[in-house]
Amino acid sequence: MKYTIEEVLNEKQAKEFLLLPVSLYKNDENWVRPLDNDITKVFDPEKNPFFKHGECTRWLLRDEKGCCVGRVASFIDKSSCHLDSYSVGGMGFFECINDQEAAFMLFDRCRAWLEERGMESMEGPVNFGERNEWWGLLVDGFKPPVFQMPYTHKYYVPFFENYGFRDYFKQYIYRTRLVEESLSKVVVWKSERLLKNEDYRIISYREMTPRQAKDSFLTIYNKAWNLNVHGVGGMDKEQVEVLFKTLKPVLDPDLLYFAYYKGEPIGFFIMIPELNYIVKHVNGKISGLGILKFLYYRHIKRGRVALGLIFGVASEFQGRGVEAAMIYAFCKNIIQDKKTYDWLDMSWVGDFNPQMMHLMDYIGAKQSQTYITYRKLFRDDIEFCRSIDKKVKDSESAG
Repeated sequence: MKYTIEEVLNEKQAKEFLLLPVSLYKNDENWVRPLDNDITKVFDPEKNPFFKHGECTRWLLRDEKGCCVGRVASFIDKSSCHLDSYSVGGMGFFECINDQEAAFMLFDRCRAWLEERGMESMEGPVNFGERNEWWGLLVDGFKPPVFQMPYTHKYYVPFFENYGFRDYFKQYIYRTRLVEESLSKVVVWKSERLLKNEDYRIISYREMTPRQAKDSFLTIYNKAWNLNVHGVGGMDKEQVEVLFKTLKPVLDPDLLYFAYYKGEPIGFFIMIPELNYIVKHVNGKISGLGILKFLYYRHIKRGRVALGLIFGVASEFQGRGVEAAMIYAFCKNIIQDKKTYDWLDMSWVGDFNPQMMHLMDYIGAKQSQTYITYRKLFRDDIEFCRSIDKKVKDSESAG
């Protein structure tokens, strides 16, 4: 056998798993090395709350000389793996040399592990965690990625598709310039109409306490996402605490907005400064010299891009202009007060959410990168249905 696979069981192997991309992308100027801690925490049961309702493992692929030439992780989220008519496991953090045989061995190992645990399909490449991090395969727009989104080799695309993975949904990165001309008359009209109603209110994080923000976020998130439609379950308080703890070092109070109706939280728009302009300088570590570089680029040589991470509106208020009003409030604040941002990148807009895609058109945003989340069915008798088609079928059945 040309290659051998081994499970990651010790720190030496975990370090090889972490460092393999450094060698695979050493000649690619677009690749930005992720922060080591952002990757390792995914596989740490003490830091990743998904271990409370799931399990995961990692593998390394070695060549005949014992050199590491591939890696992959596989996982099961027991809180959501049975939401479809068939069970779905996950695979991700795939990296490999340009050899289809090697890639297929890694895919086969994931499939075997998942089938041993009763899974009938696998989705990938995805994260053992929230969707806004390390989710999807880059298929178009091979340029530097936004913070905590993957950048992957072009040759990975035929690996996945030749193995039998199929396009379950696409997700896009959008970019728009923060000038008044970018906002369409529709956005301005919807926003001003909504805010004439005194029952509605849009406020920034600057006007809230951290506790109010966390509680509002939890309420909205669990109203905005539907497991059957989005494949995303609710969050608990611990997950929200982890999210805000992660955001704290980079939080800008002018980049978080919340919407309320009669005092009840109904929407949020969570942004951070786009950080990959810093991350590319610290070689994976915010320690020692990395701390000085981080502080320099964060506070002195500041970036000019805001990154939209999560956009949520409670289902009963979707389509009323709440989304437009939050973007309008942000743009008005930044543009009129001449704050430090010139551009807005919107991360993770799924093609199963045409309403959000239309909103991107209204704010003058253009698609800059495309990712695909694939599914591989393990049985021929299972009917494949893309996420957006499933959404249509479910709405027709409900009607």
